[in-house]
Amino acid sequence: MENNSTINPAVGSIDSGISQERPQRAVLVAPDLGEEDFELSLAELEELTATAGGEVVAVVTQRMESPNPATCIGSGRLEELAQFCRDDGEVDVIIFDRELSPVQIRNIEKATDVRVIDRTMLILDIFAGRARSSEGKLQVELAQLRYMLPRLTGKGIEMSRLGGGIGTRGPGETKLETDRRHIRRRIDALKEKLEQVAVRRAQRRARRKKTGVVTAAIVGYTNAGKSTLLNRLAGADVLAEDMLFATLDPTSRAIALPSGGSVTLVDTVGFIRRLPHHLVEAFKSTLEEALDADVLILLCDGSDPNCLSQLDVSENLLRELGAGDKPTVRVLNKCDRAMPEEIMGIKAVRISAKHGDGIDSLLTAIEEALPEQPMRVVLNIPFSAMGELDMVRRSGEILSEEYTPEGVVAEALVDKATAGRLRERIVG
Repeated sequence: MENNSTINPAVGSIDSGISQERPQRAVLVAPDLGEEDFELSLAELEELTATAGGEVVAVVTQRMESPNPATCIGSGRLEELAQFCRDDGEVDVIIFDRELSPVQIRNIEKATDVRVIDRTMLILDIFAGRARSSEGKLQVELAQLRYMLPRLTGKGIEMSRLGGGIGTRGPGETKLETDRRHIRRRIDALKEKLEQVAVRRAQRRARRKKTGVVTAAIVGYTNAGKSTLLNRLAGADVLAEDMLFATLDPTSRAIALPSGGSVTLVDTVGFIRRLPHHLVEAFKSTLEEALDADVLILLCDGSDPNCLSQLDVSENLLRELGAGDKPTVRVLNKCDRAMPEEIMGIKAVRISAKHGDGIDSLLTAIEEALPEQPMRVVLNIPFSAMGELDMVRRSGEILSEEYTPEGVVAEALVDKATAGRLRERIVG
């Protein structure tokens, strides 16, 4: 059943986030299946297109009960879309706001004679342009190949990836023309490299824990201001731009807390509604920084009318990742701007990362949310009190031991209660 169909030519152009000779002219297509977040998702697709360097020339919507298995949208609607592309003559790409099957892509391209990509391919394209570290590039390539492997059927427009434009960037683009066996070998090689990276990252996290380093991960919706907050708190120089997915590679910086202690902040990749499973899997090692953090700083754009919805998306994704029970500090950023009435009652720290408002309150809230951390102490325990050394082993962790003529000098991590009982033995 189909009704409420519209083709709306876009007014003006959207500024591109990636420089090209000219913006790619894009038509957005969004089947409306009655989801509550339909309009929000479509608005995000426009932002994603702009971030990828596109200019939206028309938006196509169609109310449907379910997608057409052959063409996603109805046949009549597809003909209208094809006619619009023929009349315009300069449409470079059609972008669907849902994941398409290989058959759907092939049929739509045959009908319109225009390259077709979906939301996942668009996000992958943006990630390919944003990745800077070797790990980030490996993750993007793995996600691209995993997504494209089942779509390597036939020699239609979907196989012509050498001409440039949205959906064609990244280290995996030339490999999409190769055979399945080669791609599978490449996927296995990428997985092995990322496993090695994950091992090194796990070793670094273990060293941080062993030395008593406390970590806080800044998480939240894309473009909420995570990198700006890290720059404000740590005096860092992380790229912070007003666009989606400006940061892909995790960055960590140490900051001082009001009590005199310190915490290591970790900036993470932003969340988005309908985040493709391929990306969650590929960026798993990066997202593990959030899983292993002692506290989460859940940042949201307090000036965005969709703040509540974005907060729900972020919290749901954290639960899916297994971090739903972490100590969390909710933070509403950009509060120097007008705030929607709906969020006025949210229990959260209100800040402006750009101007520095509320930063002292945020640091206090982070400190209060941190679980009790072990103290690193140096103990001088005489041979006559070796039972105390056993107590340290049971309740804490001994980092090093040195035997002297009088006893044992041990460096250890202990809780406050144990440190209080052994305060006469603490020499450093």
